[in-house]
Amino acid sequence: MIRHAIAAFSPLCSLSRPFFAALIGLGFAASLDAAEPPPGFRKLFNGVDLSGWHGMPHFNPYELAAMPEEQRKARIAEWTADAKKHWRVENGELVNDGHGAYLTTDEEFGDIELLIEYKTVPKADSGIYLRAVPQIQIWDYTKEGGKWDLGADKGSGGLWNNSPGTPGKDPLVLADKPFGEWNRFRIVQVGERTTVWLNDKLVVDHARWENFWNRKLPFPRKGPIQLQTHGGEIRWRNIFVREIPAEEANAWLRKKSGSDFVDIFNGKNLDGWAGPVDNYEVKDGMLVCKPGKGGTIYTKDEYGDFVVRFEFKLPLGGNNGLAIRYPGKGDAAYDAMCELQILDDSDPRYAKLDPRQFHGSAYGMVAAHRGYLRPVGEWNYQEVTVRGPTVKVELNGTVILDTDLSKITEYLANRPHPGKDRTRGHFGFAGHNDPVMFRNIQIKRLDAPTSTADQSGSKGK
Repeated sequence: MIRHAIAAFSPLCSLSRPFFAALIGLGFAASLDAAEPPPGFRKLFNGVDLSGWHGMPHFNPYELAAMPEEQRKARIAEWTADAKKHWRVENGELVNDGHGAYLTTDEEFGDIELLIEYKTVPKADSGIYLRAVPQIQIWDYTKEGGKWDLGADKGSGGLWNNSPGTPGKDPLVLADKPFGEWNRFRIVQVGERTTVWLNDKLVVDHARWENFWNRKLPFPRKGPIQLQTHGGEIRWRNIFVREIPAEEANAWLRKKSGSDFVDIFNGKNLDGWAGPVDNYEVKDGMLVCKPGKGGTIYTKDEYGDFVVRFEFKLPLGGNNGLAIRYPGKGDAAYDAMCELQILDDSDPRYAKLDPRQFHGSAYGMVAAHRGYLRPVGEWNYQEVTVRGPTVKVELNGTVILDTDLSKITEYLANRPHPGKDRTRGHFGFAGHNDPVMFRNIQIKRLDAPTSTADQSGSKGK
């Protein structure tokens, strides 16, 4: 179906720095106890007043954004006045009496690492919203709290508003400290992927955080941080944040996707590739389409079901595509299973394209969600999973396309796609005259490779 978009930690300065040591959740109590942010982090709460924060209850951010500006400002002023009745600063701590609007950052955030401590009381219920979406759960984990039927026995830290049974919904372990003690969160949010440590124990591992406000849409790209109030006193302190730059986010996503991939581009030449290879060149380990050149280059090997991951950088208006199960000839958009768009769709020249032509879309068949590309000139990380007739595209940690092509019956310009039901083929790049760059191109088979003889005789439908 077509979907339309609406210990102290050091930041990663290069991929050789010890960022990945932090992936295992090293303790950070010593840094937080000092009430000063670790290197690379900054304070979100100054310990003195509510500067940088406003009030906002559990309210649909899409509805708020759709309001006329004056109405929106008036609503936020009303919420902020309410918040000031229930929030106070005491001994460098944010204290809420369990009522009122949630404390909400004036600033909006995308990919971040968040460090925060909290202390609450029996029968209280709270949480942390990221990008204005609920929530990383905080609650009374004891039987006396009366919410074991809702999952409180499993403890805090889970993505409570995720669908039942999905990864991240329940924490992996019970990590809460007894009442009266401070709890410590470390949260890494990259795209819609969330990883949470509570008191140095991993409780959510790279789970997709569902968009509570509209589950047909991906998690928002940016939004405020909110501290929820829910009927019992809660105290917060040492709230530190660090924006995660693109290179680090890409390294994180690659690390979390596993190591069982093989290189299909060696970074030196186009050995193993076929088609108009002279229209591409290798520069500093990158595969680049020559300006003014194009055509579909493809792997000599064929694939059935697979996952491919890579990074790409777009020039202004850059246009390329991924040939999925390509037969080795013809137009990848029609003769392959599909062509997945690689496109700077923020360029004004593409403003009037059909949604099925924007980045990540199965060209001419299914529209991807827009708005998840990094700015032109930055490297993007993308994974594509192909299983049977289904294709899933995850861009910078957010799933922007998840579709079953066997169910498609409507096409751009009513032009059929005869290759869409192919079951095997080559993987390739469909150049369209722009110097789009690719690197770190790796693939993982999800089925067994066939023999050369089988490949030559199994071109799919």
